[in-house]
Amino acid sequence: MTAFVLIALAMALATVLLLTRPLWWSRKQPVGEGEDAAVETTRSPLPMLAGLSSFVIALLGAGYVLVGAPLALDPQVRTAASNGQGEITFEQIEAMTQRLADRLKQQPDDPTGWAMLGRSYAVLGRHADALPAFKQALTLKPDDANLLTDYADALAVVNGRNLEGEPSQLIARALEMDPNNLKALSLAGTAAYLRKDFAGALRHWDKLAQLAPDSDFVRQIQRGIDEARRQAGTPAPAAQAQAPGAAASAGATASVSGTVTLAKALAGKAAPDDTVFVFARAAAGSRVPLAILRRQVKDLPLKFTLDDSMAMSPAAKLSGSPQVIVGARISKSGGALAQPGDLQGLSAPVSLGTGGLIIEISQVVGP
Repeated sequence: MTAFVLIALAMALATVLLLTRPLWWSRKQPVGEGEDAAVETTRSPLPMLAGLSSFVIALLGAGYVLVGAPLALDPQVRTAASNGQGEITFEQIEAMTQRLADRLKQQPDDPTGWAMLGRSYAVLGRHADALPAFKQALTLKPDDANLLTDYADALAVVNGRNLEGEPSQLIARALEMDPNNLKALSLAGTAAYLRKDFAGALRHWDKLAQLAPDSDFVRQIQRGIDEARRQAGTPAPAAQAQAPGAAASAGATASVSGTVTLAKALAGKAAPDDTVFVFARAAAGSRVPLAILRRQVKDLPLKFTLDDSMAMSPAAKLSGSPQVIVGARISKSGGALAQPGDLQGLSAPVSLGTGGLIIEISQVVGP
C-alpha cells in the first residue's frame, strides 16, 4: 500500500512538472528589442502549479477510492456493475473479498484494506472470519471509532448476538472517540435495552434520532424506541418526527411466514442433502439478507417463519423494513452466495406480518 501511494504520487508530480514546463521561466520577459526594450512582469507560475498539483493528487485519490481501493467492496457503494442493475451483487463481493484477502497477505500494512475485508466478511455472514481482519485493522489504527464499532458488532454475532462484555466495552470506547457515531449509538442503545435499562436505551437512541432522523439505523430500531419509551414511561418528544416507515411497521408483527416448495420440473436437479436457504431482504435498497434460515432439500415442503432472531446483524433486522422480498435457494455447494446452477424462487414485495406465503423454487440461476 505504501509503495503504491509513493509511486503514484511520484507519477503525479512528474505529470505536473511536464504539464507546467512552459511556466518555469523568469518572471520578467522582454517585450521588443534592444536596450530600451520594455520589460513585462509575468504572473508567477506557483499558484497555477499548486492548483494543478492539488487537482492531480485529488484525482489520484478519487481514482484509488473508486477503482483500486477496498472501499469498492462496501455493499453500500452503488456502481454501474456488470449485472446491469447498478448494484454490487453477493457474487461480486465474494470475488473481490478473496482478491482483497490475497493482496493483504502480501501488503499487511493497510488498515483500510483490513477494515473492508472485515466488513465484507460480515456482509457474507462470515463473522468469525471478520474478527481477525478487524483486529488487524485496529492494531494498525487503534483510535478509529468506526472500526471499534464494527469489531464489536461482529464479536456480538459470534458470541450468540450478545453485546455484553467486550462488545459493550468496545462500543463505549468508540463513543468516547466519537459521541455522534450512529452505529455505536444504535448498538449502545440495543445493549442497554437488552439489559432492561430502558432509560439508557432511550438516551442513546433519542440522540441517534436527533442526529439522523431519516437514517436506516432509526428505521431499524423504531419499534425498540417505542417499546423502551413505553417501558420507561417516557412520552415521545412533541417535536420529534416519526421515522419514515415507523407508522407502517408499528402495528405489524416483525416476521413473515409461509411454505417453500420445489417445482416438480426441477425435482431431479436437487439431491436430498443439498442446502436450502430461506431468506428475507429489504424490498428497496440493499440486497443483504435481514433474516436467513438454513435447511435441506429433504425437509421440503418446508414451513418457515423469519423474524429478528435470524438477523445477520443486530443493526440490520427484519423489523427495520416495512416491506421485504422473501426468497428460497437450493445451493449445490452449500455456500451462502448464489452460484450458476443453483435453484431459486422469490416472492413479490410483502409487508411484515404476512403469513401463508408460497415460495416455489422454480428457476435455475444462470451464469
